[in-house]
Amino acid sequence: MADEAVGSVASTKALGEQRDVEAWRAAAAGEPPVHAVPKQGGGILMESLKDAALVALITTALGFFFLGLRTELGVGALEMTARWRFLIIAVAIVFAGRLLLNLLIFRSPHPISLGIGRLAPSIQTLDTLGRIAGPVLLLFALALPFLVLEFTPARGRQFIDLAILILTYIMLGWGLNIVVGLAGLLDLGYVAFYAVGAYSFALLAQYTGFGFWVCLPLAGMLAAFWGIILGFPVLRLRGDYLAIVTLAFGEMVRIILINWQEFTGGPNGISGIPKPSLFGLEFTRDEGGVAAFFGLEYASVHRFIWLYYIILALALLTNFVTHRLRRLPIGRAWEALREDEIACRSLGINTRNTKLTAFAIGAMFGGFAGSFFATRQGFISPESFTFIESAIILAIVVLGGLGSQIGVVCAAIVMIGGIEVLRNLDFLKDIFGPTFEPTHYRMLIFGLAMVVIMVWKPRGLISSRVPSIALREKKRIGADLVAQGEGR
Repeated sequence: MADEAVGSVASTKALGEQRDVEAWRAAAAGEPPVHAVPKQGGGILMESLKDAALVALITTALGFFFLGLRTELGVGALEMTARWRFLIIAVAIVFAGRLLLNLLIFRSPHPISLGIGRLAPSIQTLDTLGRIAGPVLLLFALALPFLVLEFTPARGRQFIDLAILILTYIMLGWGLNIVVGLAGLLDLGYVAFYAVGAYSFALLAQYTGFGFWVCLPLAGMLAAFWGIILGFPVLRLRGDYLAIVTLAFGEMVRIILINWQEFTGGPNGISGIPKPSLFGLEFTRDEGGVAAFFGLEYASVHRFIWLYYIILALALLTNFVTHRLRRLPIGRAWEALREDEIACRSLGINTRNTKLTAFAIGAMFGGFAGSFFATRQGFISPESFTFIESAIILAIVVLGGLGSQIGVVCAAIVMIGGIEVLRNLDFLKDIFGPTFEPTHYRMLIFGLAMVVIMVWKPRGLISSRVPSIALREKKRIGADLVAQGEGR
């Protein structure tokens, strides 16, 4: 009897270990967790309804003041407006969504997420699609302004300006991807280098009279210098501690810009920033302008097209340099640092220089983007460089996939362009009320997108990787074989 009991315990333990291994493999593959499923169908439905009702109750409590009530500036005082319809619809959507998730995924014996995962293309298919998508996207980007003016002439300027904004965030995402995705250093203060680049160009133009093309490399160099300044104090920090310090650095830069009013203009910012010229020609109506020189009819959209191609060239330069560096010894050192810093040290790699180069190069591209932002806007202030910008850029990198260049492009298009699409959906006002403005809830939408991605694909939209170097044959590898990038 004792031997049978021991055998039963051993078999139960082995079964538990097997389930743990299967759960770990499912998590590594990016599949959502599946809870224990009640045996009876009625039990599943009742448990799902209870859970959905609890979530709806929590949503009601949290959204009572955020969604149900709205304060507006009235005559001499704030006026409060009740939006109970908006709150009820939001709670109903949450209840229905949670109920469907329970019935179809969390408490279902056959979750649909497993079927969706099987329908996903293989790594080899993604490799082929990536090779095709790259040149196609490049050709589309080159022809985009002319396509927009041809098919939507009335809103051509608006769409080109939106494309400029998306490309700016793509460039920022690629720059941060060097620090977070390749080197594995979690940086929450990347907007500081964005601000350094913008203010470097604005101040140089104000005090020295230099133009955009002279200040552009200088802004990148100054941002890289500040990247090294940030890198030295955080050489021994990892993970959450590194994130906190970089977050503090970003806030320090913004507070300095606000308080140093004699030099930076303080909260008033800097205006009158010069626009980029085309070989010394300005985009003006006079005889010395670009339109008169080339014999064209003057149109204000010409300047936006020129700005579009400038940011496109800067983004392509960022992508090219990143790909080249990744194949060099410094790029392989970044990836080794991301995987395991202790093993990286044991290989004789100078982790100090490796971290500093990652911070400096990532900051340099942030400075380039900041300089372009200043010349595009013509006015900058510290309010343009808050922590929210860092959070958006980091969200683009995480959602796209750490270390994935094409993933950053997809995430930037969805996150930045998606808000503009929502702005033009008039039927949302018919559902939630005439005062509903989706852009007011963009951070809520970002948070929801982060939750969905972390449940569905924890490693990001594009989670496969191409090794920088291979022994015999270079093949893409799954995300479960790549570290998360926590600087450990």
